[in-house]
Amino acid sequence: MFKKILIANRGEIACRVIKTARRMGIATVAVYSDADRRALHVEMADEAVHIGPAPAAESYLVAEKIIEACRATGAEAVHPGYGFLSERASFCEELEKQGIVFIGPKPKAIRAMGDKIESKKFAAAAKVSTVPGYLGIIEDGDHAERIAAEIGYPVMIKASAGGGGKGMRIAWSKAEVREGFERARSEAKSSFGDDRVFIEKFVVEPRHIEIQVLGDAHGNAIYLGERECSIQRRNQKVAEEAPSPFLDEKTRAAMGEQAVALAKAVDYQSAGTVEFIVDKDRNFYFLEMNTRLQVEHPVTELVTGLDLVELMIRVAAGEKLPLRQPDVKLNGWAVESRLYAEDPYRNFLPSIGRLTRYRPPAEGRHGGATVRNDTGVTEGSEISMYYDPMLAKLCTWAPTRLEAIDAMSDALDGFVVGGIEHNIPFLSALMQHPRWREGRLSTGFIAEEYPEGFHPREPDEEEKAIVAAIAVAVELIRRDRLDRLPGRLAPHSGKLKSDWSVRIGDDYLPVELTSGSISVPLRIELAVAGGKPVTVASDWRPGEIVWRGTVSERKVTAQLYDILNGVRVAWRGLAVTARAMLPATAELDRLMPVKAPPDTSKLLLCPMPGLVVSVAVSEGQEIKAGETLAIVEAMKMENVLRAERDLTVSKINVRKGDSLAVDAVIMEFA
Repeated sequence: MFKKILIANRGEIACRVIKTARRMGIATVAVYSDADRRALHVEMADEAVHIGPAPAAESYLVAEKIIEACRATGAEAVHPGYGFLSERASFCEELEKQGIVFIGPKPKAIRAMGDKIESKKFAAAAKVSTVPGYLGIIEDGDHAERIAAEIGYPVMIKASAGGGGKGMRIAWSKAEVREGFERARSEAKSSFGDDRVFIEKFVVEPRHIEIQVLGDAHGNAIYLGERECSIQRRNQKVAEEAPSPFLDEKTRAAMGEQAVALAKAVDYQSAGTVEFIVDKDRNFYFLEMNTRLQVEHPVTELVTGLDLVELMIRVAAGEKLPLRQPDVKLNGWAVESRLYAEDPYRNFLPSIGRLTRYRPPAEGRHGGATVRNDTGVTEGSEISMYYDPMLAKLCTWAPTRLEAIDAMSDALDGFVVGGIEHNIPFLSALMQHPRWREGRLSTGFIAEEYPEGFHPREPDEEEKAIVAAIAVAVELIRRDRLDRLPGRLAPHSGKLKSDWSVRIGDDYLPVELTSGSISVPLRIELAVAGGKPVTVASDWRPGEIVWRGTVSERKVTAQLYDILNGVRVAWRGLAVTARAMLPATAELDRLMPVKAPPDTSKLLLCPMPGLVVSVAVSEGQEIKAGETLAIVEAMKMENVLRAERDLTVSKINVRKGDSLAVDAVIMEFA
C-alpha cells in the first residue's frame, strides 16, 4: 500500500479523498493555486504545494507542475479526483514514466472511453446501443448546420473532451445550431484545451441513468447498481439518487451487464461510470463512459456500504476487488443535492464572494435516516470566479425513497449559507415538487416545470398559519429578552398581550394567544385566523438562525432572517416575510404607502460577477428582440445576454476583458 499520495484537485473532492486516505493511514499532499492558498483541502492535507496562478489553465491543468510536486514531496501515487487532469491519458502516461502510480484507469481505457467521439465509435463496434449522430470532426458552422439537418432536430452539440455541462448546447432549429456550435467550441477550448465538438440526436423525454462499474488488474469487473441523474440544468446535474425509481430488475441487470462488458473490453482498472440515456419505454442508449470517479458517487456508497475511493486506491496498488457481483446488494435509498453558489431567482447565474456563514446540518444518524455532507469550503472561505460553483454535496439515506427525500428536506432547511446567493431555496422546493416525489423525471424537468425561471413558492393556507405561529412565537421571545436587558425598566408583570396580527404579503392574519408563558423552551397555544388552537414549542433563542420546534405536533426546521419590524422565514422552498404586530399597529401599517422599485427597463445590468467575453452591438445600433447584446463568462460558463424587446443602444459602458460586479451597467438604451 502507498505511504503517500498527492491529490491533483481542489475543493470538495480533494477533501473527500483526504478523508479516506487518512482513515487508511496514507499521508496526503494537496496542491493549490493562488486563489486556493487558504482553501480547506490545503488545511486538511499533511503537505501542500503551490502550483501557480488562479486560472486552472495555469495551475491545476498543468501536468508538469503536478509531477514536480510529486517529486518534491515523494508522493508515490496521484488521485486526480474529477475534472482537470482526471481523464487526460498523456498525464497518466507521464506519471508512469516517472514511476508514479495513477489512481485510475490505464491510458488505453482513458483514450478509448475518455473521448466522447472515440468512445461512441468503440461502443458501436462493440455492438452497444448508441444514439444516432455524427462522430466525425465538424469543420465550421456551415458544416454543423448540414449535419444537424441530416440527423433531424432537436440535436445535441457536445465538446468531445467535455464534462460537467461545459461545451454542451441543445439546438432546436437551424438558427440555434451555428451559435450553439460556436459557444460549445469556445467553452471547450477554454475549459479543456480541446475545441472539437460532435453532434447527435437529442432524445425527447430522456432520463439520464448511469451504471457504476469497478474493475481491477486481475480481469475482474462488477457493477454497483445505477444512479438516476435526470434533474439537470444546462446539462449539469443538480440532484441525483440511487437506485433509480424508473428501472426494473430486468433493465438494471441488462444495463449493468452491458456496462461491465464495455469495461472489460478496454481492460478497465478502477472506478468508472457508464452513462445511458433511457427513453420512456426503458430503451437505453450508451452516452459516454466517465473514466474517473463521479461527482455523485456518494449515493452509490450509501446504498452499497462501499468506499469507492478506498477501492480505487487498493486497485491502483495492485489488489484484487474484495467482492464479486453476487456480493453487491442495494440497501435503502439515497438522494444527493448539489449546493451551488448561484442565484436561483436570477436564472441560476453564478454568485461569488466570501462565506460569512456556512453551517451544514450535523452529519450521522438522525432517527431512521443518515445525513452526509461532502464539502470543500468552510465559514470564511472565498468563492471565486475561477472554478466550478459547487459548495457541497448534501446526501441523505433512508430505507425508502420518500423517507430519504423528507430527510433531505429537513437537512436543507437547517443548512445555513450566508454571504453569497445559493440554490438551497430551489433544492428545498424540488423536494416538495409532486412530480419529483412521484419519480416522473426527465432531463427536461427543470425547463418544463420552471419555464419562466424559479420563483419563491407561494404558501398555502396551512403554511401561512405555521409561519404566522412561528412569527408570533419569535416576537414574544424577542420582546421578553428586551424587557430583561440591564438598564431597562423592570419587566412587565401583567398579562401577556393575547391579540396579534401577522402580515404575510397583503394578508393580515389575526392570531390569538390562548395560553402559555414566555420562557425557553417556549410552549404556547395559538389560534390563527380563527382556527383551532395549536401548540407551538421550541427552544429557539434570539440570535439563532435556525428555528427548530413543533407546530401542532408537526416538526418544523426553518431559517429566520431579521428584517425591519419582522422576520423572513425560509422553509420548504418558501421565503415568507412575516411581521407580527399588535392590532392597532396593523391598522396603521395598512395605510403605509408602497415604495416602487427603480425603473431599470432601459439598462442592461450584469446578472452576475464575471468577465466580458464580447460586446456584440455598438452605440446607436437598432436591435431586435432576441439578438445577442453581450457575452459574460463566469465560473467557466459563457452566458449570452439577449435583448428582451426591440431597442436602440445609446451608450456602452464596458469593453472586452472588463471584470464586472453584479448589477453593473453594461449598456444603456434610448
